[in-house]
Amino acid sequence: MRSLAGRTADLLVIGGGIIGAGIARDAALRGLSVALVEQNDFASGTSSRPTRLIHGGLRYLELFDFGLVRSDMREREILLGIAPHLVFPLPFLLPLYRPSLWYQFKLRIGMQLYDALSLDKSLPKRKYLDRDATLAAEPNLAPEGLAGAWRFYDAQVPFVERLVIENVIDAAEHGAVVLNHAEAVAYLRDGDAVTGAVVRDRLSGQGIEIRARFTVNATGPWLDRTLEPLRDGAKPLLRLTKGIHLVTPHATQQAHVLFAQQDGRLFFVLPWLDGTIVGTTDTDYVGDPGDAAATEDDVRYLREAAHRAFPNAPFDEIHFTWAGVRALVREEGVRESEVSRKHALYDHEKRDGTRGVLSVVGGKITAYRDIAEETTDAVLRRLGRSAASTTATTLLPGARPRPGEGPVAAPDEALAELWPVYGTRAADVLALAGSDPALRAPLCPHHRGVTAEIAHAVTVEWAQTLGDVLLRRTTLGLTACQGLDCIDDVAARMGGLLGWDAGRQKAEVERYRAEIEPMRRFSTREP
Repeated sequence: MRSLAGRTADLLVIGGGIIGAGIARDAALRGLSVALVEQNDFASGTSSRPTRLIHGGLRYLELFDFGLVRSDMREREILLGIAPHLVFPLPFLLPLYRPSLWYQFKLRIGMQLYDALSLDKSLPKRKYLDRDATLAAEPNLAPEGLAGAWRFYDAQVPFVERLVIENVIDAAEHGAVVLNHAEAVAYLRDGDAVTGAVVRDRLSGQGIEIRARFTVNATGPWLDRTLEPLRDGAKPLLRLTKGIHLVTPHATQQAHVLFAQQDGRLFFVLPWLDGTIVGTTDTDYVGDPGDAAATEDDVRYLREAAHRAFPNAPFDEIHFTWAGVRALVREEGVRESEVSRKHALYDHEKRDGTRGVLSVVGGKITAYRDIAEETTDAVLRRLGRSAASTTATTLLPGARPRPGEGPVAAPDEALAELWPVYGTRAADVLALAGSDPALRAPLCPHHRGVTAEIAHAVTVEWAQTLGDVLLRRTTLGLTACQGLDCIDDVAARMGGLLGWDAGRQKAEVERYRAEIEPMRRFSTREP
C-alpha cells in the first residue's frame, strides 16, 4: 500500500473479479496509471463459481437475443486466440428424445443460426448424429426414446481463476498497483465528485486513501451494497440469482446440453479435470453474495435431472459443490432464466449527479474482455484522452513465448502437467525449484502439481492465504480432497515464506476449512 501513498492514479478499479481484472488490464495497456483493489482475493467471488464455459449461449437464441450471441461468439474466438493454454475447444452433444417434427425443425434452425452467428470461428461446424452414432459417442446416455443428437462446439475454461490472475498479472506488468484482501470502505469526495476511496487491508488492518481521477465500480453482485453511499435509498440496479454446481466422479465421455424434466430448464453435464460438473440452477437470491451455498433442494434438482439422462452415472457421489450469485441488470416480471445476460454501464454523473465514477452492471465471463474495452473507452473519454484497446490481439502472459524463444510449442514432459494452468509461465514455476529437489515434489498424492507452485503463488502472484494458493493459484483445491489430505504440509511451506509461527499456521488451516465448508456440506467423500 505504501506504493500508492501521495499518488493520484488515473483510474481506481474496485472489484477484482474477471471484469475488474479485465478493466485494469485494458486500462494499463493503454497507458493509464491504474490501482485495482479487491476485498477478498482476486477471483474469489462469482468469477470462480461459474459453469466454466466460454460460449455464445444456445438458449439466448430462443430469446431472440442474436446480438448477444454474436458478440459472445466473437469473444469466444478472441479468447481461444489470446489464451490458448486456458481456453479450449469443447464438443457438446444435445440429445433428442422422442422429438416432434416441430422441435426437430426448430433445433435444426437453431443449430444453423448458432453457426451463422459465429462467422469467423475456428471451431468445427455442427453435425447431426443418428441414434447409433450418439450412443457410440456417449454409451452412458439413457437409450429409451433417443433419436439422435446434435454435436456442436463451444469452449471451456477449466481454470477460470487463472484467467482472472493472468489479467491481473498483465495489468501489474504494465504498471498497475494491485491489492487483494483490500476492501474499499468509503469513497473520497470533493463536492459532487468521487476522487478515490479509503481502502483497508483486511489481513493487517492497515488503511490508506487511494486518490484517483476516475473510479470504476466492478463489484459484481456486491454492486448495490458498495453503491449505498452514493445512491442511498435508490432502487437496486441488480437482480441477483443463484446458480449451483455439483462436482462428481467422472460420469460421461462428452459434454452435454440437457433439459430438466422438472421445469424444462437447460443445464449442462461436463467433463472437468478428473470428474464431472453438473449445473446450473437459476433462482432468485437475497442476502450477502458471499453467503451463497447449495441447499438440499438445489442438489436434489440437479441429481434427479442428471440421473434421468445418465441412469448409471455416479451422481450420488459428490466431491463438492459451489454456489455463485449472478449480477443481472434488474428486470422484473420474468423467470430468473429469462433475465437478460446483457450488461450496462451506469453513469453516475448523468443519473445521480455524481462525477468521477462509473459502475458496471451485470455481465458474463465470456464477454469480460469486451465489457472491459467498453468501460475503458468510457473512462478515457471522461479523462479527455484517447488510446485504442489492444486486448483482443495481445496474448495473455501464459500464452507468450519466453524471452529468447520462438513461437509457443507443445511443452516437454517436465512441463506438461503445469502447462494447462500456467502456459509458458510453467517454466518460471519450475525455475523457482532451483537446486532444491523438494520443490519438484508433488503437492499432494492426488494432485499433479509441484511444491514450487506454493512459492510461485506467494512470491509472484500475491497469494496471502491458504485459500489463495489452493483454490485460485494452484488447482489442488479443485481436486476431490481439496487439499485437506496435505493441508498441514502446505501451511508449513507457506508459513515458511510468510513468517507464520505454529499458531498462525494452525489459524490459517482453520480459516481454509471454514472457507471451503459451504462447498463440502454435501460431500460424500471423507475429508
